[in-house]
Amino acid sequence: MQILAKNDALAASNRGWFAGREILALNLVSSPGSGKTTLLERTIRDLKDQMLISVIEGDQATANDGERIRAAGAAAIQVNTGAGCHLEADMLAKGLAELKPAFGSVVMIENVGNLVCPAMFDLGEHAKVVILSVTEGDDKPLKYPHMFRAAKVMIINKIDLLAHVDFDVDTAIANARRINPEIATLSVSAKTGEGLGGWYEWLHNEAAQVGL
Repeated sequence: MQILAKNDALAASNRGWFAGREILALNLVSSPGSGKTTLLERTIRDLKDQMLISVIEGDQATANDGERIRAAGAAAIQVNTGAGCHLEADMLAKGLAELKPAFGSVVMIENVGNLVCPAMFDLGEHAKVVILSVTEGDDKPLKYPHMFRAAKVMIINKIDLLAHVDFDVDTAIANARRINPEIATLSVSAKTGEGLGGWYEWLHNEAAQVGL
């Protein structure tokens, strides 16, 4: 509990830092392989003339995802957690000091692939975005309730694969709303672009809330 209390204090400092710079900070959380990085790549390319996006990349090891993000056209800082299964507020603060995001911009925080630990650690973000791929199973919200309760929006990704997997979108949404009645839901394919208009509209609406 002492660890969480210390983290929460640092998260509050991060939140004030974002607010003072009118930065929209989003914490992207999911299981490994859900398509977070692919979604970010597509978002950066599609919105390059509408939003200035930079990225904090959290992984236990390697700089692969950070390199992919930079290739898509956004500034990115890689934060490796080693044995840690999540980013913490102090890691984010150090990453931001190196990233130096612009005033009035968007910071996407790609957390370590894990649906347990990141739910407990506030980073100071505006909102958590939970990504669920159709290859994972539509019961994930019930298995990991803390994460879906903490999220503002659930993105169901890889809908281009629906014909090949045993996944029901309506069931996944119903399960998420059993846990969190207020959660927004979107269905997309980061690969084909299907449904991304709804994600971009959500982003613009959230950006407006922080003055962008």
